[in-house]
Amino acid sequence: MTAAHRPTREETLGLWLGVLGVAFFGITLPATRLATGTAEAPQLSPWFVTVGRAALAGALSAVFLLATRSPRPQPHQWKPLAMAVLGNVIGYPLLLAYALRSVTAGHAAVITALLPLVTAAVAAWVLHQRARLGFWVCAVLGSALVVAFSLLRAWQQGHGFGFEWADVLLVGAVIAASVGYIYGAQVTPALGAERVICWVCVMALPLTLPATVALWPDRPAAPSAWAGFVYLGVFSMWMGFFAWYRGLAMGGALRVSQTQLLQPFFSILASIPLLGEPLDVVTLGFAAAVVATVVAGKKFSQPAAADSARRTPDTTTSRSPS
Repeated sequence: MTAAHRPTREETLGLWLGVLGVAFFGITLPATRLATGTAEAPQLSPWFVTVGRAALAGALSAVFLLATRSPRPQPHQWKPLAMAVLGNVIGYPLLLAYALRSVTAGHAAVITALLPLVTAAVAAWVLHQRARLGFWVCAVLGSALVVAFSLLRAWQQGHGFGFEWADVLLVGAVIAASVGYIYGAQVTPALGAERVICWVCVMALPLTLPATVALWPDRPAAPSAWAGFVYLGVFSMWMGFFAWYRGLAMGGALRVSQTQLLQPFFSILASIPLLGEPLDVVTLGFAAAVVATVVAGKKFSQPAAADSARRTPDTTTSRSPS
């Protein structure tokens, strides 16, 4: 390897910051299940977890924006930010919270592993990017694997070959997050990646702060549920993005974004000590297969060379709340 291709110390640090950010995001699934509990032993309500974690992140974001004297977004930037609020602050965490009352975090990790492919598909639609046929083949294959996994799990649990309601919620969560990611990407070049997540959380405060007060639990919850809730607000929705975005900037978006492929495995592994879930070989195998389709799909997700002049900014830097 020549000196020109040898990663610098900054690039190596950027890669590890990317891994740290993905690890923070990976723990989102078991932390959400800790916070909400299960259908048999509920803890904090999914609605409270959704608005409360956003309010906590919003308060931290307000301090950051004031401390850094960040300029206000321009009028044309409010709409994309509002779409990011709907997708990433409300849609994704709420649907995920309800789903995780019924399925394990490992189960959810398999379905949410489709997120990079779905995000690329939404980019093709919203940003008018043209993906190659190979990408759509990989997207269909990855979706088929998720469908097969869902049907297998339903059959193993004695529900017959049919979809569980939680799986529908998880698919909805993936779509909501993807839409939020892409609209956030539209304003990332102008505002800066770290400030996008802060403005998204601050914009939601007029809704999330009073809703948090109104929905405050009227019965005790386990300390582990509150610990999961605090983790979601501080790390999943806020601090994780500082490590992730800084890693992308220092190590290069193309290289560092590949660490996203580790996220489902972080979720599965973190669920063992946090939730006592067993290391399920079938779940691990399906997660690896879905990730393989994502790896292949990413190779085909860029437009053809002839369209390079019309490409929109790279959406790999637009990772939004998890």
